[in-house]
Amino acid sequence: MIEEEVIEDAIADAAEEVFNGNYSQFELAKMMDRNLIIQNAVRLLNLTYVNSAKDLPAILAENLSQLPGGEDWINRRK
Repeated sequence: MIEEEVIEDAIADAAEEVFNGNYSQFELAKMMDRNLIIQNAVRLLNLTYVNSAKDLPAILAENLSQLPGGEDWINRRK
């Protein structure tokens, strides 16, 4: 399935950055809820269909800030 391939690639890329690279891509994969990630991705993609290009960046930022770690992201904490 294409989603699985994309998620595997994303995990491999993220393993170097998430938690300061302390987890391998395999360890990181075990920590994830793939269904929740796909649900969030679909929800964010759907925002592109109902919001204008002008409003979309702020709406996406607001939605991303609500995800786990979002408060740190919005405040640029590491």
